[in-house]
Parts: sequence; C-alpha cells; structure tokens
Amino acid sequence: MTLDFLGKLQRTHYCGDLRATDAGATVVLMGWVNRRRDHGNLIFLDLRDRTGLAQIVLDKENAPEAHAKAEAARPEYVVAVKGTVRRRAAGLENPNMPTGEIEIVAAELLLLNDAKTPPFSPAEDSIANEEVRLKYRYLDLRRPQMQKNFALRHRVAQAIRGYLSDQGFLEIETPFMTRSTPEGARDYLVPSRVHGGEFYALPQSPQIFKQILMISGFDKYFQIARCFRDEDLRADRQPEFTQIDLEMTFPSQETIFHTVEGFLTSAFRTAGIELLAPFIQMTYDQAIAKYGIDKPDMRLPAMVDLTVDLTPELRETLKIAPELPVLGFVIPSVGALSGTQRRALADEIRSSFGDCGLDFLDVARLRTNEAFHPLAEAIGAKLTAEQIVFGAGPFTTEDLAIVITPKPGTPSSWNYDPQWIWKRVGALRLQLGQKFAEKHGRYTQTGTAADFKFLWVTDFPMYEWDEETKVWNAAHHPFTSPHEDDILAGRLTNDKGAVRALAYDIVLNGTELGSGSIRIHRKDVQAEIFRSLGMSDEEAKERFGFFLDALEYGTPPHGGIALGLDRIVMILAGATSLREVIAFPKTAKAIDLMVDAPSHVSDQQLRDLSLKIVTRS
Repeated sequence: MTLDFLGKLQRTHYCGDLRATDAGATVVLMGWVNRRRDHGNLIFLDLRDRTGLAQIVLDKENAPEAHAKAEAARPEYVVAVKGTVRRRAAGLENPNMPTGEIEIVAAELLLLNDAKTPPFSPAEDSIANEEVRLKYRYLDLRRPQMQKNFALRHRVAQAIRGYLSDQGFLEIETPFMTRSTPEGARDYLVPSRVHGGEFYALPQSPQIFKQILMISGFDKYFQIARCFRDEDLRADRQPEFTQIDLEMTFPSQETIFHTVEGFLTSAFRTAGIELLAPFIQMTYDQAIAKYGIDKPDMRLPAMVDLTVDLTPELRETLKIAPELPVLGFVIPSVGALSGTQRRALADEIRSSFGDCGLDFLDVARLRTNEAFHPLAEAIGAKLTAEQIVFGAGPFTTEDLAIVITPKPGTPSSWNYDPQWIWKRVGALRLQLGQKFAEKHGRYTQTGTAADFKFLWVTDFPMYEWDEETKVWNAAHHPFTSPHEDDILAGRLTNDKGAVRALAYDIVLNGTELGSGSIRIHRKDVQAEIFRSLGMSDEEAKERFGFFLDALEYGTPPHGGIALGLDRIVMILAGATSLREVIAFPKTAKAIDLMVDAPSHVSDQQLRDLSLKIVTRS
C-alpha cells in the first residue's frame, strides 16, 4: 500500500482533550487506530494517543476518499485525520470515555504508517504473559494504564524537584563511573581500555560523593540519581533504579524528616492525595516488639506481648516454659471459622512457622467470658485495649485473634538473635494478612490519606551478626554515625550488638521507601568504625584514602537520605511490580528481552579491554 506523507497536516489537538464545548471546531488529530468498526457506508475509528481516545466517523457519501482509506486501516496503523467536532446523538453518548459526548466527522484521512498484527493489543487492559510484554515493550507502553503510570512518574519527579529547589537545595550530578566501594551488594564493573586490568564501578548510590559535596560547602544537595546493584531481583527490586538522593549540613534528624515529609506531601498531592504530617516515629526495637519487622505495615493491628499476663499457674496448665514469650495478634473481619477451617489453618501455620504453641481466640467467647480456654480471661481485655490504642477499634465477632508461643527446644537462632520469636510471629501476621486480604480490605486503596501509613523507624543497630562468617558487619553502611553514648561507653569494641546507629528508614505500608543517617564527620571516628569492622588501617587507606583525607579539611556535621522514586510511583499507581513504572526494565534474571541484553561481544572488543573469557568450572 502507498502511505501518505507526514507533513500535509499539522496536529491541532490531542485525542483525549476534546469535549462538548469544542463542537463545531475543525481539528486535526494524529495517533494509532485503537479499534475499527465497519458499518458499510459508515466506518468508525477509535483514535488513540497518550491522552486518550476520540471516535472518528468516516461517511462514504460525504468523504469517499477518506472512507476508502479507512477501509484499509487496521489496529495500530498510524493515521492523521482532519474533521469537525460534533456532539453525539442523544442516547449514543459513551459515559465510559472522557470524550464520550463528541465525535469527529472526518473530511480527510492520511495513513501515515501501517502495522503488523501485534502479538497483543495495546487496547487490552491486561496481558497475562509478562515476557511477551517485555519483548514488545514499545507496544506494552502504548497501553493507557502504562501511559498513566509514566505521566504520574513525571508529575511526582517534577513536584519533588520543585519542592527541594524551593527549600534551597542544589541539584548536582555525581559520576556514573567511580571506584568500587562496599555498599551492601555486588558492583557492576566497567573495564578500562586505557588502564588495562583496572575497573570502574557503577555507583550503588552517590554516598561518598554527596558527603564530599557537603565537605565542599554546598550545604544542601539533591539528585534524582540512577543507581546500580548486582543483586538477586524481585518485584520491588531492579538492577538499575532511581532514587531521590539528598544531603545537608548541620542537620538534626528532625530537620531531615521535615524535609522528606515536605517533598512526599508535594509528590502525593500530584496524585490527588493529601498526606497527614508529621509521620509517626518509632525506634527499631519498638518496631520489632510491635510488628516483628523493621518495616512495619500498620494497616493491620500490631502484635501484643502477652508474656506478663501468664501466671505461673497458667504456664503450668498450658505447658509453656517460664522463659518463653507469648505473643498475640488480630486479623480483622475474617468471619466465623468452622472447626475444619480452624484445624486447616492451624496446620498451615505450623507447616510454615514450625513447632509452636498455637491458639485461636474466638472473639465472641472472649466477650462473654465463656470458659473455653484458660487464656481467655487473662488476655481478652488486654488484647482489646491494646488494639484500640493502635487504632483498630474494639473487636467484633468477625475478628480472628491468634496467640503463639514457641515450645521448648527453640532454634539455634535464639542464641544470636533474641528477637527471633517476635520476627517470626511478625512474619506470620503478614502472611495471614495477605491470606485474608479480600475479607479485611485493609490493602485496598481508596485514594485517601488513610490508605498510606507512613512512619519513621529510628535507632537501628549499628552492626549485624553474620552467622555464616561469624563476623559483625555494618547494618547500614560504614559511614553512619553511632550514638555518641555508645562510643563513650566503649561498645564499638566490647559490645557491638548494643551499639545504636543514628540511622533511620522511611516506611510506607510495609515497604521501605528509603534509608538515611547522620554521617560520621570526624576522621578518628571513621577510622575507628573501619577498624571495628575488621578493616586494617592500611586496607582503609587503600579503599577510602581520598575520603579519609577529605575528612581532615574541616568537615561539617552532615546527614541525608535516599528514597526509591520507582517504589513511590509503584505504590501511587497501585502497581505490584517496579516493572510497571520503569520504562525499560529487566526480568527477574536481569535480562532485557526487548534488546536481548546482556549479550556477547566480539573478540576484538575483549582484546581492547585486556579481557579474556574463562569458562566457570
């Protein structure tokens, strides 16, 4: 077929912008054929661009040439149309389309390009095979939901830039090619052609550079930064990702919290959501005690510690060892469970939780104090009272309460992680929250601030024990400042497990959006932290000599944070994967199916880089 030449018409409007007030206007629209309906003398084309759809009417009697071209048009053909906007006849309006009150009566139609039959239609709401979507990403991105996601991402990024700029932050770019430093994951390495056998590393974050910018006197820095980590992937993790990175001098934690709450409020406002600030704060220990995890999801009621409510007599009756904790939690609105359902749920929990004590507390019986279980009278009132404190309201007969204690013979992990039971029960709480999600409805977004439970988690452990290697590692990164009290008490050398870091996370609905800390600004303290991690002075100088040198030239106290832009947009879009808000993402195996990367390179390229491929044994 012969295609018309682009340039004969100039676009005047976007498809989704036209309304009844435009009736009578002459317009030129351009886009893709979303759908074609042939009624003989009348052909209807739904024309699509990033703003939406417009219905085009091609009448054989009034515009025979345009009608003839429309007969050849198929879905995903690129066309231009010139015509007149008119209101649809009464009763023929489409309330499901923003442009459903009007249609464009075509006078001219240009076929700008044809299209093969696509492997899926961008008009579909969802496509089950994600690999096909990623292979033909250019088709997938035409889908209206994907267009909305990236328009949202743009607005969020613009709002953040605007807010931070208004607060006196300077946007400064940092290098993509730097030296390899420990950041918690494997580096992506870039071989140097000029310096054979040597490598750059892609940044896992701009951490050291943004600290040096504070040493350089810029006072407030931010960057919407591209970062790279060679780690195992999941739905909310990609090898290359974007973070909102900021640093400031002379801050308190509260200063940083206020700044982050400010730009998040601006960002969420672009999606029509007004956040409630300031956000809740709790320490790491409080988060573990109440939720069993350092990124609490507060949409469900917290756990309660029932240990002290058990008298020696009750412990003896229930065969609970004196030293073991007893924890309880509630899943709201589960409804009545039959005996068979209760037994099946108990078996399911034991299969994932391990050998533990387990009781289901029927709320109705708790309220009437029927003697069905020795724990009822002792803990019923406490469960109800504590849940009201955490905003869940009083129990109803639809709620499911679960009480758990480990039986004697706890796992060896108890020896090096005394919070093991809290973490495991917290994981069970989340597991059952997902299992009964449709019943309790707490995960469904309604577009209000109540859907978004933000909090700050503070005072993280400075070190974490690696049971496999039997060493203490930095829990955050080695540039995080410990609490001064812990330094003065000598805990850096004699009690690492008790050292608290001036580190904090921002958490939303159980997802860690970002981490930050007050940094070390003194060389002697930084050198001591390196030594506490088993790094010799010589090794520290080899790896961080430039940074240690910089600390000697009048480094101000400073601190900052980095938040995942991709995760923020994913949550706002109601998506379940980062791949829905990253234009060209990788699969779970870090493959780009569209461009077929990674790929082999030529022998000449390898020689240029002084590299040789060695097969793994």
